Amino acid sequence: MNFIFINVLYMNYRLRVVVCFLAFLAGLTNVQGETRPKTEAKAKVPSFEEYIRKYKTLAIQHQKEYKIPASITLAQGLLESAAGDSYLAKIGNNHFGIKCKETWDGKRIYHTDDAPNECFRRYSSVEDSYKDHSVFLSTRKYYTSLFKLDMYDYKAWAYGLQKCGYATDKKYGEKLVRLIETYELYKYDKANFVDYIERSSPIIEEDEIYEIKIAEPKRSKPAVPNWQRKIYENNGVHYVVAQENDTYDMIAYDVQARTSTLLKYNEVPKGFRLNEGDIVYLQNKKKYADYQGEIHVVSGGESLHAISQIYGIKLKSLYKLNNLNDSYIPKAGDTLRVSK
Repeated sequence: MNFIFINVLYMNYRLRVVVCFLAFLAGLTNVQGETRPKTEAKAKVPSFEEYIRKYKTLAIQHQKEYKIPASITLAQGLLESAAGDSYLAKIGNNHFGIKCKETWDGKRIYHTDDAPNECFRRYSSVEDSYKDHSVFLSTRKYYTSLFKLDMYDYKAWAYGLQKCGYATDKKYGEKLVRLIETYELYKYDKANFVDYIERSSPIIEEDEIYEIKIAEPKRSKPAVPNWQRKIYENNGVHYVVAQENDTYDMIAYDVQARTSTLLKYNEVPKGFRLNEGDIVYLQNKKKYADYQGEIHVVSGGESLHAISQIYGIKLKSLYKLNNLNDSYIPKAGDTLRVSK
């Protein structure tokens, strides 16, 4: 009886060994890639795929002309415009979130972003937005370093845009890379590739090759600090005037202050881009303007922040003095109190 019991145990043991061995072999087969199921791909959003289909040709053409990777252009368009569904995109055809700045003399649209009622560029068409984006990156000194990068290194471009201050989001580069890899946008960066290009005239067959000749990007010297700063005074507050290619980092270095402190004084976010002629305060702005009863007449395109900079008063004081709420959008001809 004991003998039979021992034999049964032994047979069970051998069976378990065989099962484990077979499982081990199955594991080896899977490692070799013959039967292991593929990792499930990230779900793709149909509206994002439609956006890519619609604007990929435009991005490719701009890569050829402006030397900006098509993958970067498409990823930025997707992210900044929510695949064409954002307020700025639907109302103003603005697919890249580009703000007015002093150099813009075109149509405008106001929207709360980093600050209330900021001025953004408004375009007649999406194509105009794409072109302005390419011109914006390729002509501004802030982005010179990008054009020294490998055209196919989309990660370097994505994180480079973040470093250059295109957006205040600390995960901006990471988000661009995720979009590029999820939707395989990097394939549009390649020279000499077959792509289904939608055009109204002439009709291009699906097997036609769209060839992109990528030239070496032009190199230019980075901006260097201007060591001679003239300090002015407005409303009892000292300030300097931004020169061409200036940044808050450069001004902070010259006046021996922290960049974060200057950003706080001027009520702007990290990465805020300066234009020539901008006022940069070196002290906290005041609550009110110097002269009692002074008013400001709004001109076309002026934001509340721009007005607060003109008079050297805090933005929140401007809201309080005029009993304004966040939904207020300055209109040409409006009168605003800037003092008691």
